[in-house]
Amino acid sequence: MLMAHPAVLRNLVEQYDTLRILHAENGDAAVRRRMDDVAYTLCVSTGTRDVDSALVAARHRLPGARTEDDSLLSA
Repeated sequence: MLMAHPAVLRNLVEQYDTLRILHAENGDAAVRRRMDDVAYTLCVSTGTRDVDSALVAARHRLPGARTEDDSLLSA
């Protein structure tokens, strides 16, 4: 599987977090569509099927992540 560059993952996580806040504040349909697009891209970039797993996987791959603690990713 191809792995997304950490800079790309960081950007996607930041976009998703920002869009989630915007959507919570005003519930705009355009914001929700963009949030869905970013969530899809995160899932494809991390090889996951849902946005929560994608966020965990993306954050785990960022520089400074605690690589010795992968308990959230264990089955």
